[in-house]
Amino acid sequence: MVRDAAERAALLKSCTATQELSDRGACDAELLIVGAFSPLDGFSTQEAYESVLERARLPSGELLGLPVVLDTDDEKNVARPGARVRLTYKGQDVAVLDVASAWRPDKAREAKLCYGTASLEHPGVRMIAQERGAWYAGGKLRGLELPRRAFPCLTPREVRATLPAGVDVVAFQCRNPIHRAHHELFTRALDAPNVSRDDAVVLVHPTQGPTQADDISADVRFATYEVLRREIADPRVRWAYLPYSMHMAGPREALQHMILRKNYGCTHFIVGRDMAGCKGSLSGEDFYGLYDAQEAASLRAPELGMRTVPSQDVVYTEERGYVEAGVAAREGLSVKKLSGTKFRKMLRGGEEIPEWFAFRSVVEVLRAHQEGAGK
Repeated sequence: MVRDAAERAALLKSCTATQELSDRGACDAELLIVGAFSPLDGFSTQEAYESVLERARLPSGELLGLPVVLDTDDEKNVARPGARVRLTYKGQDVAVLDVASAWRPDKAREAKLCYGTASLEHPGVRMIAQERGAWYAGGKLRGLELPRRAFPCLTPREVRATLPAGVDVVAFQCRNPIHRAHHELFTRALDAPNVSRDDAVVLVHPTQGPTQADDISADVRFATYEVLRREIADPRVRWAYLPYSMHMAGPREALQHMILRKNYGCTHFIVGRDMAGCKGSLSGEDFYGLYDAQEAASLRAPELGMRTVPSQDVVYTEERGYVEAGVAAREGLSVKKLSGTKFRKMLRGGEEIPEWFAFRSVVEVLRAHQEGAGK
């Protein structure tokens, strides 16, 4: 961050071009500025981009799941090595980029290598094909001001300061409201064999940037997290919010999430089945295998100095409440189920949502949002 006013003014005066950041671009710029993407100090150059595409590594050898790129359609002023670009976002001067390289990417190749497919049915492929500009520009970034948001996003340094020193910190990633099964999952993670039970904590760290088009908006998600944080008031559970935009890139994104959480001070990372996965918009078929993300994260975790906690498949039973699915099957317990589709239908219809499925406080926030959206 450039904090000196005179230096900031001189830097802005020296800029040769200006670009307005998209919502996704603003998330990436913020995470670069605060060090969440360490060791990156700016948007990916072409050399780094190619290396990450081919090897999921930077040219220097460090792991990176996905390249972090600045896209543009301004070939003349922004996509020009040597340009100094003022990056703005909704009226703010966010950063200055010194362009070291600029190129026109082969987006079909990028999609195939990063997402495993070039099909436009994949939301990440649609994003790079239809939302991003035709050119990429990379180079060192200097921060001026963090994007103003309706919800607080602490920096890695700030999050680390809230965490107890010398204990295991288990990261839980989500992009949707948290229901009872999620709560069971991340609290049970504290009892995983590779987690030290002495004072270990869970960091619930939801992504608050753009996700899939049909996901609940970030401000509503934030409201559900805040009411739940107050309701459960568990000292073992810490909360922070991550300005990251989802790519739905499966194994590659699981690695990206693990790197981010390492930089925020976590020692362990919960990897869900089909984490960051998605289905074809027309075919309805999964793009990734059920355990692909878990296997990829477990393979890379030792190099990052992290440990993975595979997410348990928990189910609600009439006899014993939430138990592992395998236990329920072995003991012949009566499992109760409620699909996400059915839940949303009940929510729209004003039906009573069973408390074994969802927290009442979260349901009330979602209902209030529905009513407000309908006016």
